[in-house]
Amino acid sequence: MLKLGLIGQSIAQSRAPALHTMLGELHGLEVSYALHEPKDASPEAFADTLRELQQAGYRGCNVTFPYKQIAVSHAQQMNKAVQRVGSTNTLAFGEQLFAGNTDYTGFIRGYQARMGDKAAGSVLLLGAGGVGRAVAFALLELGATEIAVYDLSHEGAESLAAALCAAGIKATAVSDDKLEQAAQQADGLINCTPIGHYKTPGIPLPAEYIQGQRWAFDAVYTPLDTPFLVAAKAAGLELVTGFDLFFFQGLDAFEIFADMKVDPARVLEPFKVRFDIKSALID
Repeated sequence: MLKLGLIGQSIAQSRAPALHTMLGELHGLEVSYALHEPKDASPEAFADTLRELQQAGYRGCNVTFPYKQIAVSHAQQMNKAVQRVGSTNTLAFGEQLFAGNTDYTGFIRGYQARMGDKAAGSVLLLGAGGVGRAVAFALLELGATEIAVYDLSHEGAESLAAALCAAGIKATAVSDDKLEQAAQQADGLINCTPIGHYKTPGIPLPAEYIQGQRWAFDAVYTPLDTPFLVAAKAAGLELVTGFDLFFFQGLDAFEIFADMKVDPARVLEPFKVRFDIKSALID
């Protein structure tokens, strides 16, 4: 039995259990995948939950909001993506705790699946947390020329912008009064905030700011057709969805847990059919 799980807040609607158990079925592995929501958002609550999973014989777990940066401190080994991004969403248990970041690799694969080799160009990134950092650094491999970072915590936006500049890409932190201008100047719009999630409904950027860009991505995938993506579609932008990130980061995580390669073409359509995953915006 390959025992896996997810640690995070507001995860009741996650499709991760369905994806990983189906991946197990397709590859002849018995997989269990359980959801674990710590009592609060503190590092101590995360550590308690992580310890419980390790003691229960889990092979590993995924990590989501708000623990992706907290989890790094527990790892004894990490890949280059974690070292670059400073957060993890995949922990594999063994003699040493290994941390990977499949948000980083998954976003690259999801973007390329929708956009091919089109360069990302200039980007406005909303949200400087764990997934925002992963996506921001992944943009370096996708032809991004400049990244404007906006976060409710301006300090967080400045920190990410400084890290991106140190990595060799032009980046700036955007204040509230410059947000509309940054949107107008962007080729791509990215939402890496929780806004639009079924627990935190709404749109992270005024709909009137969404016009004239080329593409948009929303990390939220429950619901799949978020108000942000609906507005982007109406404005004629090409879309990369939260499901794209979820799917490819899940495949990358499963490969770490099970130590095998997965053919996405073998999995995507059966998964969408079995769990009735449909988008009114995109195929």
